[in-house]
Amino acid sequence: PALFRRILVPHDFSAPATRALRLAATLARAHGGRLTVLHVIVPFYVPADLPLGLGAEQLPPPASFVPEQRRRLERLVTRALGADAPPFTIAVEVGDPARCILEAARRADAIVMATAGRTGLAHLLIGSVAEKIVRHATVPVLTVRPRVAAAPATRRARRSGRGR
Repeated sequence: PALFRRILVPHDFSAPATRALRLAATLARAHGGRLTVLHVIVPFYVPADLPLGLGAEQLPPPASFVPEQRRRLERLVTRALGADAPPFTIAVEVGDPARCILEAARRADAIVMATAGRTGLAHLLIGSVAEKIVRHATVPVLTVRPRVAAAPATRRARRSGRGR
């Protein structure tokens, strides 16, 4: 019963993350719960020897983006969930996404998040934040896969040898 009272929803401003947000809102409404929507700003590395005289000291620190991203996320959540939105809190942090999500999950009963859907080399090189969360979270994790466009029924039937 308390599984969906405090739901953490990591959000990266993608369409799949908004689908996961809507699903989390449905679960929260059904169980009298609330959402914490978290966006993580990944710190960037700037080499000291950038051409054109640009150096790390001339770029704004990642934390300076927090207020703008908080406003952007609040607008997105408000628009996506509409008037019947369950209670929600917006959080924006700077750091490693998996670490920040796992830390925030300590104050949640469940996590509802999108998967990026990377496969092959991209998955191997970049890794999957969702996979790390599923492996290391101490609360249940509901992952929402990206939508994949299905081939029309007639093409599927022809490829499988049926429908000839």
